Amino acid sequence: MPRQDIHVVPDEDRWAVEAEGGHGRETFDTQDEAIAAGTQRAKAKHVELFIHGRDGRIRERNTFGHDPRDIKG
Repeated sequence: MPRQDIHVVPDEDRWAVEAEGGHGRETFDTQDEAIAAGTQRAKAKHVELFIHGRDGRIRERNTFGHDPRDIKG
């Protein structure tokens, strides 16, 4: 089964959390609420969380589990 990374994306005047491919979409009033929910989902699935800005571009990403390399810090 392919990884289903989680994305926090703009959704008109709200924010959405969805798995890659648009699956399991859930909307929130604020980006902070969406980030909290997305973080929880990404941690549970041990996948990466991508946080998009209003322009749709990725502005931050976090990996939860299965890091591809050892990084100090």
